[in-house]
Amino acid sequence: MTPFSFAVTADLIVLTIRDRVLQVLLVERGIAPFAGSWALPGGFVRDGEELEQAAYRELAEETGVSDGVHLEQVRTYGAPGRDPRGRVVTIAWLAMAPDLADPAAGADASAARWWPVSAVERGDLALAFDHGAIFADALERARAKLEYSALATAFCPPEFTIAQLRAVYEAVWGVPLDPRNFHRKITGAEGFVEPTGGLARDGGRPAQLFRRGPVGQLQPPLTRLGPAGL
Repeated sequence: MTPFSFAVTADLIVLTIRDRVLQVLLVERGIAPFAGSWALPGGFVRDGEELEQAAYRELAEETGVSDGVHLEQVRTYGAPGRDPRGRVVTIAWLAMAPDLADPAAGADASAARWWPVSAVERGDLALAFDHGAIFADALERARAKLEYSALATAFCPPEFTIAQLRAVYEAVWGVPLDPRNFHRKITGAEGFVEPTGGLARDGGRPAQLFRRGPVGQLQPPLTRLGPAGL
């Protein structure tokens, strides 16, 4: 029987909203292959390490954050030739948290920074390996899940206003939303959000504070329609 001869990595698509803009964490590779190219943060899974444990370790090393972050597996990528070093299978993980701080580059990176998602989508920079395809898959996963789940609250603090939640949808979907329609649909979705009883100054006047409700799936789902729709 031929012995196994492949490695497993964990790659992270880390999304946050800074200055009302959806941004993704990228690292500039400091070693071959693709030295000098931008890539998703990640690394090899260690012996005896669970896959999710490896993802959280890489997340903490790249961002300094491990608590309060939504982490979910996107899919597995294992096409032959995706890594010039040999047969490498990677597990891609989508991580989301509100307003993450400036990152610090890990041992194998010469730099780390937040990039506007729109810049990566336009092709302003080509990502190493097959990370462009992985990024696109994860971004679409995030955008689609906002339609039918409470995932948008992962970008919010524990207590938030409806305007803050709308800003998340606008940043992730890349479309403006009608404030009145959005407020009506969000507060009318049973179990999505619930009032805390507190108030915040939002736009110069007091606004009701909410927190995530007990329901994880939205019925009916929201849609990416822009000003005339949601």
